Amino acid sequence: MSLYALGLNHQTAPLAVRERVVFHVERLREALGELKGGLAREAAILSTCNRTELYVAGDEPAAAAHWLARYHRFEPDGLSPYLYTLPREQAVRHVFRVASGLDSMVLGEPQILGQMKEAARAAESAGTLGTLLHKLFQRSFAVAKEVRSTTQLGASSVSMAAATVRLAGRIFPSLKDQRVLFIGAGEMIELCATHFAAQAPARIAVANRTLERAEKLARRFNAQPIELRSLADHLHEYDIVVSCTASSLPILGKGLVERALRARRRRPIFMVDLAVPRDIEPEAGELDDVFLYTLDELGGIVSANLDARRSAVAQAEAIINTQVGQFMHWMRSRENVPLIRALRSRADEARREELERALKLLARGEEPRQVLDALSQALVNKLLHAPTQALHDTAGEERRALAEMLARLYRLQ
Repeated sequence: MSLYALGLNHQTAPLAVRERVVFHVERLREALGELKGGLAREAAILSTCNRTELYVAGDEPAAAAHWLARYHRFEPDGLSPYLYTLPREQAVRHVFRVASGLDSMVLGEPQILGQMKEAARAAESAGTLGTLLHKLFQRSFAVAKEVRSTTQLGASSVSMAAATVRLAGRIFPSLKDQRVLFIGAGEMIELCATHFAAQAPARIAVANRTLERAEKLARRFNAQPIELRSLADHLHEYDIVVSCTASSLPILGKGLVERALRARRRRPIFMVDLAVPRDIEPEAGELDDVFLYTLDELGGIVSANLDARRSAVAQAEAIINTQVGQFMHWMRSRENVPLIRALRSRADEARREELERALKLLARGEEPRQVLDALSQALVNKLLHAPTQALHDTAGEERRALAEMLARLYRLQ
């Protein structure tokens, strides 16, 4: 059984492709079961705004790639240009780098670690997380912790949320005069609300499909809760709109945004769509006075702390290299377990046979010392018969290599 990682991310696929390859939470268990049922012994799926990756213990990466394309209704070769497949050691290194924030759109972004933990919990709940992937995830979490605690990669938090606030600050002279609307109530929106609230805007509102969740988040920021179905009545009131929901269809269409602009008398709206699939129709960005930014565009914003984080990358990579070596050693050791069990079983079988023979001799009154001597001689003969016979049956270079191996195994001079 082999290990591999297969998927796409913000470096290999545009947003239009990534948003089609999202695994929604409500169907993740079904997808994991389908993947494990025919293609893998163990499987986990990481699906975020910037990446969708399969972590698999199995032997058919090509079949898994075909399944991924078929599951998301791509033509057989429609997804392949965007995919990468990383075997064994490369997969381990990749997972460690992802968990540590080295492969994120914003270097060192901490959110991905929580998302990986969710992926591990989902796989465990679905019954697709076996010994190998469990070990891989647990080690990746430990590596991420070591990287963040011993390097400057996690210093001065930089995230999509912080990048959103910085971009808004470039468009508006002062955020204290602006009214901010958040659509959704998940972790990303919570992070964005925290960053914006620190700027003390004129008003904050939270819109969500479930009013109870909107109210819960709104209380934290002294904000107004809004039901998503009444969004059309309130959109025109806000200068900044940040959306990140799990909806499979756009929430804000071009027509709705256009009506809000008319009500605002053409005062501009700054909109940020952090969702995958997108919450805001791309055509809305074509309207005059609408400044619409997506995840990919935010990725181009360089934070003030980015240079410091880049200087910590070499140190983080050194930590990861060491941990990859240790994990691969564990994998190789695990692969030898069946052989070790077989060797011990064969030796134990010989032991039981000779013990039974010795007990019969003792029961007949044979001299114990002679019985024990015969027992030990018989065991030596049985245990050394196979390697001795192998030496007799080989010749030339093969025999020399076998002799060296036996000398090493038995520690002979």
